[in-house]
Amino acid sequence: MALEMFKMVTLQEDIPEYKLRRGDVATIVEHHPTSDEDGYSLEVFNAIGETIAVVTVAESQIKLLTANQVLHARVLEEAV
Repeated sequence: MALEMFKMVTLQEDIPEYKLRRGDVATIVEHHPTSDEDGYSLEVFNAIGETIAVVTVAESQIKLLTANQVLHARVLEEAV
């Protein structure tokens, strides 16, 4: 079942080429259905709402946000 458009998700793994880390928050902007694992395009924003990346990931690389999570700010740097 496809995840809803414009829902906020967290990354489940680092994406070093975009300096993104596990736990970073992104917004679903496109769904890419396949016969195997669906994919999603995500838009990632900085703390003041500017787009810093648009990435495409597999569904297993993201998780929907839940009510018991707290957002956290970090300086954009290389993933380790």
